[in-house]
Amino acid sequence: MPIKVQGDLPAKAVIEQENIFIMDEKRAITQDIRPLQIAILNLMPIKHDTEIQLMRALSNTPLQVDITFVCMESHVSKNTPASHLNKFYSKFSEVKDRHFDGLIITGAPVEQIEFEEVNYWDELKELMDWSDTNVFSTLHICWGAQAGLYYRYGIKKSRLDKKAFGIYEHKVLHRKVPLMRGFDDVFLAPHSRHTVVSKEDIEACKDLTILAESDEVGVFIAIGKDGKHIFVLGHPEYDRNTLDIEYKRDKDKGLDIEIPYNYYPDNNPDNPPLLTWRAHSNALYTNWLNYYVYQNTPYNFTER
Repeated sequence: MPIKVQGDLPAKAVIEQENIFIMDEKRAITQDIRPLQIAILNLMPIKHDTEIQLMRALSNTPLQVDITFVCMESHVSKNTPASHLNKFYSKFSEVKDRHFDGLIITGAPVEQIEFEEVNYWDELKELMDWSDTNVFSTLHICWGAQAGLYYRYGIKKSRLDKKAFGIYEHKVLHRKVPLMRGFDDVFLAPHSRHTVVSKEDIEACKDLTILAESDEVGVFIAIGKDGKHIFVLGHPEYDRNTLDIEYKRDKDKGLDIEIPYNYYPDNNPDNPPLLTWRAHSNALYTNWLNYYVYQNTPYNFTER
C-alpha cells in the first residue's frame, strides 16, 4: 500500500530502505483516487520510532493512506525536538474541523498514574468525543486502549504485581469477526505495561466483545459492537528490537527490570531477539483498514 507522508519526514527514509512503498505529496496529488485519511495521535515519547512502527504496520494493503500525525497541545514533549513536531505534526485544535476515515491513539508512558492526573487528559477526552462524529473507526493501543475503555465505559485499570514485559501467547475467541480473519488459533504479541484491565469488567459491558486474550497477561483485543472503537491492550506494532532497547535502557539506569519473557533465544540478552509476531500484527492492521475503515467510509466522507 502506498503511504502518503511529507517528503522530508525522517521516518520515510527508513521505511523506503525496507522496500515499502512510500509516496510523497507531490506524486500523490497526480493520482485520481481518494486516499484513506488516517490520523495518528502519537503519545509515545520517542515519536520517530512510533512513526516507523505504525507506517510499517499500515503498509500491507493496496489502499493508499494519507497520514496526519497529531500531538496534544496541552503537553510538551521532552524526547522529540520541537522542530520535528512543528514541521510534521498538527495540534488537535488544528484538525478539529476535519473528518478522518480512521484514527489511531497510541500508548503512552503514563500508565502508573491516574488518568485524571495526566496533564493532557482533558484534551484527550475532547479528542475522543470529537472522534465520535469525525472518525469512522478508532484503534486504541495499550495505554490508549486503557484510556478509551475508562472514558467510554468506566472500566478501570489496576496495577500488576509484575510488569507484563515480553512476547506472550494469545488465543482467538471469535474467529468470524472480520478483525481476526487470517489469525491462527494461537499467536504471539508484545506487551510492555505495568497495569491491566479486568476481563470480568469488559465482559460485564454489553457493548464490548473480547476477541483475543492471553492466559498470562489477560485481554489483548476487545471491540465495540459496531467496530467504531477497537482496543488493543498490547503493542503488536513493536519492532524486533523495541523490547531489547527498553530492557537495556532500564538496566543501564539501574532499574529493577526483568529479562523480557519469551523474547531472547535461550533467554540470553546477548542473543539477537527473534521476530515472531509480525505476520499477525500485519493482519490486525490490514483487517482494521479494510473491514472497519475502507469498507465503511463513504467516498466523500472527508469533504463534509
